[in-house]
Amino acid sequence: MKSPARILLVDDHALVRRGVRMILDQQPDLTVVAEAGDGAEAVAVARETAVDLVVLDVAMPRMTGLEAARQLSRRPEAPRILMLSMHDNEQYFFESLRAGASGYVLKSAADRDLVDACRAALRGESFLYPDTERALVRDYLERLRRGESLPRAVLTDREVEVVKLVAEGHPSREIARLLTISVRTVERHRENILGKLGMRDRTELTRYAIRVGLIEP
Repeated sequence: MKSPARILLVDDHALVRRGVRMILDQQPDLTVVAEAGDGAEAVAVARETAVDLVVLDVAMPRMTGLEAARQLSRRPEAPRILMLSMHDNEQYFFESLRAGASGYVLKSAADRDLVDACRAALRGESFLYPDTERALVRDYLERLRRGESLPRAVLTDREVEVVKLVAEGHPSREIARLLTISVRTVERHRENILGKLGMRDRTELTRYAIRVGLIEP
C-alpha cells in the first residue's frame, strides 16, 4: 500500500494549524509530518524534513508565505506548494501562482476544498477554489463602483516586498538595508508601485496592503 503523502503545514496561528491538521490527518493518503509558524521556519524545516507538499499561509510575520513559496520552488526536487489564505483577492491569487504554488485555498472553505486541493497539487495539477472567477469579478466590479483606480499591471516580487515594508512603517533607508538595495532604488520602486496601483501616498498603500492581506490590520 502506498505511503501517505507527507505534508508540512505552515501558519502563524497555532489554532489554525490544529484545525487544518485535523482535516488532513483524517485522510488515509495524507499526513502532516511537520509544522512551522512562519515562512522562514518553513524553509528551514523543509531543508531537514522530507515532505511532498507544503501548505502555506499567505500572510505571516518575518517571511511571508509568498516568499517562502518562491524559495522552496527554486530547490531541486521542490515539494508541491499550496497556498492557504483568508483573502479572495486577485493580487494574492496571481502572486501565489507566480511564486510556484499549485493552488490557492480560502481558509473559510478549507473543510470543503483543502483535501481536494492537496490531492490535485500532489498529482501535479492546479487547483482553483470554486468561487475564484466569481470572487475576482465581484472584486473588480466593486472597485469600479467605488471609483478606485485599478492596477495596470501585477506587482513584481520585489515590489510586493517593498509594499509590505512600507505598509509596516519602515523608512526608505531601513527598507534599503533589509532588501540590500540602495535608497534610490527603494524610492524608484515606490514610485512604480504607486503608479501601477493608481495611488498617491503611504496611507493608500497601507490600506491596500491590509486589503490584500500583506499585513494584518
